Amino acid sequence: PEQLERTRQMIRDLNRALRERMEGGEPDFEAFQRQYPELAGGAKDWDDLMRQLAQGMAAMRSLWQSMSADMRNQLDELLGAAFNDPGLQAAMNELAETLGELMPADAYEHRLSGDEPLTLAEALGLMDQMNQLSDMEDIVRTARSSEDLASLDRDQVERLAGPSARQSLDELRHMTELLEEAGLIRKDGERYELTPRGIRRIGQRSLEEIFTTLKKDAFGGHRAKARGRGGDPTDELKTYEFGDPFLLDLPGTVRNAVIRGAGEDRAEQGARAARRVPVKLAAADFDVYRTELVTQSATAILVDVSRSMLFRGCFLAAKKVTLALDSLIRSTFPKDDLYIVGFSAYASQLKPTDLPRLTWNEYVYGTNMQHAFETARTLLSRSRGKNKQIILITDGEPTAHFEPGNPIPRFSYPPTRRTFEETLREVVRCTREGITINTFMLARGHYLVDFVNQMSKINNGRAFYVEPEHLGEYVLVDYVTHKRRRVA
Repeated sequence: PEQLERTRQMIRDLNRALRERMEGGEPDFEAFQRQYPELAGGAKDWDDLMRQLAQGMAAMRSLWQSMSADMRNQLDELLGAAFNDPGLQAAMNELAETLGELMPADAYEHRLSGDEPLTLAEALGLMDQMNQLSDMEDIVRTARSSEDLASLDRDQVERLAGPSARQSLDELRHMTELLEEAGLIRKDGERYELTPRGIRRIGQRSLEEIFTTLKKDAFGGHRAKARGRGGDPTDELKTYEFGDPFLLDLPGTVRNAVIRGAGEDRAEQGARAARRVPVKLAAADFDVYRTELVTQSATAILVDVSRSMLFRGCFLAAKKVTLALDSLIRSTFPKDDLYIVGFSAYASQLKPTDLPRLTWNEYVYGTNMQHAFETARTLLSRSRGKNKQIILITDGEPTAHFEPGNPIPRFSYPPTRRTFEETLREVVRCTREGITINTFMLARGHYLVDFVNQMSKINNGRAFYVEPEHLGEYVLVDYVTHKRRRVA
């Protein structure tokens, strides 16, 4: 009777403390812990105690649901005999309702199934282990979002997931230390962030991966010949013609004269040949270096961050080529302007520092190309250069658009004619401002092909269908090829 009365009073005091917390108060946890160590001795605070109680209730509920009807009746009789006290039962019911409001037990429920029989103790032990795994999953999710591996308990990881998991955790922590020592990441509060050096390193690495797959002649097939002055010299030689920049290849010119003179000497005889000067230059002997015009341009790269990009395995390729293009322009074409726009239902400008963290939008439906084109057009209007282009990377057709005066996009799939019309109106505006739209399609859906065909009739851009693994090769080769135009 004394133990029963103590249990009844303990549950009542616990209910009183939890009600106080629900009303905004903060009851004394340490005093409760000293008075009832059998219940709260292993808890750190009220939240920890409630979590433990919620786990226990969820374990019993899951076990109850997994039992046969006969086993439920037997357990019900056993519990009724143990807790045959109306006051205690009322206190327990109140505790269950309070915990249900403060901490829903659904997250801790695990239904048992299978043919292997378990005793009650074994079943409760298994439920406890599964609840610990649930807690570990929550901790890992938190550590991933905050990028803080220190919050993971190495011993608990090994106990629940095995020695290999602990070894992997140690390696990740060591890798973090190495990256920090190399100046590639830094601690910002409780999170790590990439340094400018780290961002450049990722872009350079992406650039190297893409260009190592290219053939040696990949850049040679798209240059357009044009006569004229100016441009940067190349390593390629040509015979001098009137109007060419006089970038003379002196050794080659002298060699041409010697070869031509030797042939003429063999045709002449006697003293007349001996009186010739050693080298006599003719107009046909002159070799000069070709030049090519390197244009200044402004580019807006539009990256589709909708859910389908992830599901079709396209998102990583789009992210990598964006990083590589940013690195290419910064290192090779520093006078160019590059704007980055991510879009799903809405479009927004991204900074280069945002690229490593760029992820897909899994909570919003819609591919709003209308807003993406409008955003890119606004950004490109800041550039003074005449060469302006949009690089559109997507795996789907436009499925969302804005109606005039409505800040909320209208989504529809299959796409409506209205969505196509509003998006194409923005294409017309881009075309009027001299912006070329080059589209890289990562899928060949009927609606996407139809939309791109309509867009091509309005804008003089090009459209490519590419596999995700070859996206970088197409985009970067096309960019560099159209940066350089042979002029002499």
